[in-house]
Amino acid sequence: MDRFADLLDTLAFTPSRNAKLTLLADYLRRVPDPERGYALAALARDLDIPAVKPAQLRELIGARMDAELFAYSYDYVGDLAETIALAWPERASIPSRNDAPGVAEVVETLQAASRREGPALVEAWLDRLDPPGRYALLKLVTGGFRMGLSARLIKQALAGFGQVEVNEIEELWHGLAPPYLDLFAWLEGTGDKPVNAAAAPFRPVMLSHAIDEADFERLDPADFAAEWKWDGIRVQAVSERGINRLYTRTGDDISASFPDLVDAIAFDGALDGELLVARPGEGGVETGSFSDLQQRLNRKTVTAKQVREHPAFFRAYDILQDGREDLRALPFIARRARLDAFVAGLDPARFDCSPLLDFADWDELARLRADPPFAVIEGVMIKRKAAPYLPGRPKGEWFKWKRDPFLIDAVLMYAQRGHGKRSGYYSDYTFGVWREPGELVPVGKAYFGFTDEELLKIDKYVRDNTIERFGPVRSVRAGPDKGLVFEVAFEGINRSSRHKSGVAMRFPRISRLRWDKPPAEADRLETLERMIDGED
Repeated sequence: MDRFADLLDTLAFTPSRNAKLTLLADYLRRVPDPERGYALAALARDLDIPAVKPAQLRELIGARMDAELFAYSYDYVGDLAETIALAWPERASIPSRNDAPGVAEVVETLQAASRREGPALVEAWLDRLDPPGRYALLKLVTGGFRMGLSARLIKQALAGFGQVEVNEIEELWHGLAPPYLDLFAWLEGTGDKPVNAAAAPFRPVMLSHAIDEADFERLDPADFAAEWKWDGIRVQAVSERGINRLYTRTGDDISASFPDLVDAIAFDGALDGELLVARPGEGGVETGSFSDLQQRLNRKTVTAKQVREHPAFFRAYDILQDGREDLRALPFIARRARLDAFVAGLDPARFDCSPLLDFADWDELARLRADPPFAVIEGVMIKRKAAPYLPGRPKGEWFKWKRDPFLIDAVLMYAQRGHGKRSGYYSDYTFGVWREPGELVPVGKAYFGFTDEELLKIDKYVRDNTIERFGPVRSVRAGPDKGLVFEVAFEGINRSSRHKSGVAMRFPRISRLRWDKPPAEADRLETLERMIDGED
């Protein structure tokens, strides 16, 4: 456990992506099987330990310290595992790392344990560990790592460790299981490459670059096709040997969250496209907002009502596999012709194609981008007609040209501590705009877009101007004459019955701090409502 604890501690204070990759690769070289495999699975959120749940951990610490004191501590620290690790009473003798359980011992013991046995095992281990070890144990058990580790970054670390292409790892991943003994044998040159035995595997996606003015000067519009950029989430629908799966762009299997769409996959192949909420209407498919889609995201189970009110829909824009034929080496324009014919045979209540746009030059495409027909469109995609489907982000093949963000001035209303390295700072902000008669109503939340130096200034402002506390949340002084104004950028806005203001923003972030602007001059709710009306 000590090596895993050291890794977590170092990763938490390593902001650089490349440095994280180096740390992970070094850990994989130094640590033997099966410990490294279980640690990797935990970091990738692919480790399932049902014998212990967070509520049981709360009960354990509740028996060791005053409940109110723990509540105050948890409020300050902001992370359950870290709070318990720091607050857990030490034994009379100082724990020795020689007494620490190993990662493999913990995982294999808990996976064989019942829900009744699991907490007692964890309690005994906590007594044997020092604070870093306790933190590593609890994170291993519960997951929830907050240190900038995506599933793709972990796969890139594996690829660097074994000197292979990351797409080779991605195509194998869903056929593997912890502790990945065959995978490590192949990467170290002592075994054959594992055969992906999983049906309907994920295929690494092709990504785009943001386009800029210089690109337009060197690109010939005749060489490119364009289509709308839809405001949903990028997914891959795959079916093989009777198995249907739905993956995110990073390869996470989200099939269980969208059973209505997965059940409608009546084909043998792999499609790339956008997950939306939509239903057929009199004028064609009526596409919902991203707020509608959020009602279905990140749910392990869904109710019949959720499926009925927010039906999942797949808008296709590429085909990777048709039956057993791999189409990725074909030019985009040839794949597109195959896609149109393929989707024509699917259920129109669940599948359609993203239409190609007719344009003669970049100016004409700019006019289309500036006036899209639907609010759920956030820009255009520009794709080279001759481009094969290449994993990663190849240069010069696909471009995204998003609409300019919306900007408003809003007033800080509430603040909450962040997580990880921000756990000691108020870094999550709720902001509002004015509504008659002189009332601030919250319209969004943001936790990025500012520098570390600006974070320190906002944190001090929050502490100096707190007027009420609601658990971990602080209410901040905000009136016409006193308050902190944020310039907020966001990608879109929709009506929402779930919010007091009646509106919901898409991807809000702090664009800049307006220390110079009186709160009374911040925007009004009517301004946001006009933005919606302008998009409809």
